[in-house]
Amino acid sequence: MTRQNDPPKTERAHEIEPEAHRLTDDEIFPNNERLPLLVYPNAVPLPDQDPASAFEKRFAENGWSGSWRNGIFTYHHYHSTAHEVLGVYRGTARVRLGGDNGIERSLGPGDVVVIPAGVAHKNLESSSDFGVVGAYPGGKGPDMNYGDPEERPAADRNIEQVPLPDKDPALGENGPLRRLWTV
Repeated sequence: MTRQNDPPKTERAHEIEPEAHRLTDDEIFPNNERLPLLVYPNAVPLPDQDPASAFEKRFAENGWSGSWRNGIFTYHHYHSTAHEVLGVYRGTARVRLGGDNGIERSLGPGDVVVIPAGVAHKNLESSSDFGVVGAYPGGKGPDMNYGDPEERPAADRNIEQVPLPDKDPALGENGPLRRLWTV
């Protein structure tokens, strides 16, 4: 459900430009020097009733499936077999993206974060009501990696083979993801 003053989704796709952060290999976490992490502030209007469903619907419409509702782990981890999108449907959190030498970002309702395969992420602190919807493009499932030396080079090979998604998870076909993720 959109609010009366919200422009149609196709118009919003041209208006929203996400923050793009290139996160480099820190010798613990591979991160992803090729594909930037994308943060879309207040990208998805949320209904009062069941706000998580707005993300589930939007992500599914754009080919990002396997959605779940929960939080973000309080320890560094990354996925080498899939990109991940997170949509905050309630509460707030301060997250670390890219390992200890990465960036810190505050997130709130309506925010979307697109995490390329290999990029570490961790919840530093969050409100007690914090909740996100997560999903993955093209039916791919994630693995779990924690920065242990024995995870690589297999994780590095996996990351190189993860295909680009067909659509931007938040803004669809006209969204900026494909433009920002061209290699």
